[in-house]
This record gives sequence, C-alpha cells and structure tokens, in this order.
Amino acid sequence: MSDMHSTTMNDSTCGCCGGEDNSIDGVAPFDGIEINPTFSRPKEVKAFPKNRIPHEGSLPETAYQVVHDDAMLDGNARLNLATFVSTWMDDYANRIYMEAADKNMIDKDEYPKTAEIENRCWRMLADLWNNPDPDHAIGTSTIGSSEACMLGGLALKRRWVNARKAAGLPTDKPDLVMSSAVQVCWEKFCNYFDVEPRFVPICEDHKVLDGHDLERYVDENTIGVVAIMGVTYTGMYEPVQQISNALDRIQEKTGLDVHIHVDAASGGMVAPFIQPDLAWDFRVKRVVSISTSGHKYGLVYPGLGWVVWRSTADLPESLVFKVSYLGGEMPTFALNFSRPGAQVLLQYYMFLRLGFEGYCRVQQASHDVAKYLSGEIAKMDDFTLWNDGSDIPVFAWMLKDKPNRKWNLYDLQDRLRMKGWLVPAYPMPVDLTDVTVQRIVVRNGFSHDLAESFLRDLRACVKYLDSLEAPMPSEAHVSGFHH
Repeated sequence: MSDMHSTTMNDSTCGCCGGEDNSIDGVAPFDGIEINPTFSRPKEVKAFPKNRIPHEGSLPETAYQVVHDDAMLDGNARLNLATFVSTWMDDYANRIYMEAADKNMIDKDEYPKTAEIENRCWRMLADLWNNPDPDHAIGTSTIGSSEACMLGGLALKRRWVNARKAAGLPTDKPDLVMSSAVQVCWEKFCNYFDVEPRFVPICEDHKVLDGHDLERYVDENTIGVVAIMGVTYTGMYEPVQQISNALDRIQEKTGLDVHIHVDAASGGMVAPFIQPDLAWDFRVKRVVSISTSGHKYGLVYPGLGWVVWRSTADLPESLVFKVSYLGGEMPTFALNFSRPGAQVLLQYYMFLRLGFEGYCRVQQASHDVAKYLSGEIAKMDDFTLWNDGSDIPVFAWMLKDKPNRKWNLYDLQDRLRMKGWLVPAYPMPVDLTDVTVQRIVVRNGFSHDLAESFLRDLRACVKYLDSLEAPMPSEAHVSGFHH
C-alpha cells in the first residue's frame, strides 16, 4: 500500500496534499477524505485524496458510504422553495429510471422505441398547445428548457437570415427583443450566437413585457420577440396575445412581420390545465415555437426539455443534420449529442400515469397551496405581495417600509435556512434593482401541511428578527441565489 493511502491524521505531511508541508504551528491541515473506522474494511485505505484519483480502489460499500455521507450535507430538496425543478417521483417512475439509465437518447437506431416515444411526447405537447395541425408540426426533446430556448432562438435567427439574404439585405446585425426579466439562458443565447439583446425594462406599472413601448425596440433586424409564460423572478405570465397585438400594430405601420417564441419553461405545463381559456400558445398566430421544461411542472426528474414548432416550415431545414451513427441515419437538431433517454420515458410515463385530468389535479393542488400561502403572507404586517401566484404556483413579496426595522429579506432568507427552508431573496432586474423580493415556488408534493409548517417557521423567524436591538452583520446581506 502506498504512503499516500497509509497516511493518518497524525502525520505531519499527507500524500493527499502532494506531500506539501502546509502546517500551522506544527499541525498539518488534512486535505483528504478520511474513512470512518466503523465502515472501513480490513486492508483498505484509510483516506482518499480530495482532488486526485486514488492510487488504489476500494470496495463498493466503502465508496458508496463516502459519497453518501458527502451528499448528506446538501439541503433537503423537498424543502427547497427556490427551485422549479421536480424533486420527487413515485416508485414506478424510479424503476423506469433505473431500467433506462443506460440508454443513449441520440442512438435512435439502437433504441428505436425510445425514439418513437420521444416523437409521441412532443406531438402530445403540440396538441396540448393547440397546434392547428399537430401531424405536420416538428419538435424535439432537449437536455433542459435552456437548450430548448437556444434551439428556438436559432430557428428564429436562421429564418431571419434566409429572408434577408433572399431580399439582398445585410444580415450582420440581428437583434432579439425580450423583457429585462428573462432567464439568463436568453442572455447566453445572444452572447453565444452573436445576436444583440434588446431588453424592454419592467417597472411597477409594467411588471412584465406586455407590448408597452414595443415599437421602440423592434426594427428590421429583429429576429423575433420572446414572451415568457412564468417569469423566473416572480412567476407571472407575460400576455402573449397582447404582445402579438402590439406587433400587429407595428406591422401595420412598418410592414415588419415579427414572430414570437414563447418561453413556457414553467407555464407550458401549467396553463393548459388550470387556465385552459388563456390564449398564449399556437392559438396566437404569431407564435411559431414554444419551449418548456419537462423537469419542472412536467413533473420529471432533472434533465429534460421540449421545443415544438408550429410547422416544419418554421424550422429551417439547414439547421437539421442527417448523420450516420451506430449503424443508422437520423436527423438531429440539438446542441447536445449523447444524453440519457430515461427522462423521455419518464415524461411518457407521467402522461400515461396522470392523463389530462391528473395533470389538472396536480397543478390545481399546487396552485391552491400557492394562493393560500401568498394570502397568509399578505396578512403579515411586514410584507406586501409583488404577485399572488395566480399564474404559475409561484409568488414573490417585498418588505413594507417600517421605521427602525433592524433586518431585511436577506436576513430572513438566512434565518429560514437555519430551519431547513431555502427561500431566496434577490434584487429585481435592471431599472428595479433597488427592489428586493423573496420568492416561493410551490411544486408537486408541497402540501397544505408543509405550507402550515413553513408559515409557523416564517412567523417565528420574523418574531426573532423583530426582537433585534441592532442590525444583523452586513456580510449576511448578500444573496447567493442565481436564477
């Protein structure tokens, strides 16, 4: 056995650290992962290096215990009220997940049934989103809604480029119009694919992109407008029909025919079930593509997004590659190549397991809890709601002005974390950065009972903070939350 693996905590140097002497007052820091004697096996190593592959291996039981104990320090996912991502599936879904963990989604020749099920799923979504001709739509699964947005944006750009070239016009200055409250994936899209982002600022009078002042941002170089069904900051819907109406007026004045991509990462799997009469999808004629996240309100474990185009004409053929791979030829439009097929099967399982009525019940239950929670928080003297969770089951609140208050929402965030709840506080986007909000995402499995437990802890935290005689240390006034 090498010296590195026989090193103990009492040695003055540690092979895990590369043998460097970083001692303080003669006591060397331990830069490895010590194996607890209660589960180490005879003749096994006593420690693993943290940042190097161990020279020798270990028994699976030992490796499992080390990984398990490290991950144990993570927060409880069920109590994470910051994330939109699914944190629970039933035992049958878990079985499917394990049975399909080795399937490579891109290998459609080897796994033709998984490929067929992928097609079934996006056609189901095309129908759910009121596509006028689902049989002639086109869609694909992705690794998440961010990739789905990238693909939707690329299709908008390529269509614009093709039209400009056909008209003999320059194609060097494309721009994309969106709210200042878009998810960061759209900023990445513009950065990665050389598109100028044009952010329409939100304000207290226009809390979302609603068509107001849109003519100031749209021009001949605009490849499209992004409308969000469930803004990440607050959960609010942007009124797609209203945005489309504004673009109609712009076309009447300028002749510019600008299309819409709907980023329905969350709302695409909520609105059809609890707000079925709301026109936001392919019923709005300017909408040419819609993306959503299967691993959010689609109720699937992380690793799945979807994007659907109104018709094959809306996805330029030049973006679709026909490649030979592992014995077959297949068309592909993706930023990722090899990726797991299990989540696609899980989405199909959920569609079969719940059906339309089941999704209605699940999303309505989350919606009811969100409305209840927001109503109770609105009754508290310290808070005022930014929105109440009437759209997707997400809402945000602000602090009321109160003389001599010794705390802020960042302090409340930290206090709630001590009780296990992850409830982010963060500044609003550009032009509203002086406004700090706190947000709750209600997901499947967050029951009224858990909501009551949260409210008890919230009230206790506020009571404690109100009793402070001096402000909390300023270092606590920083949000570690990222959208």
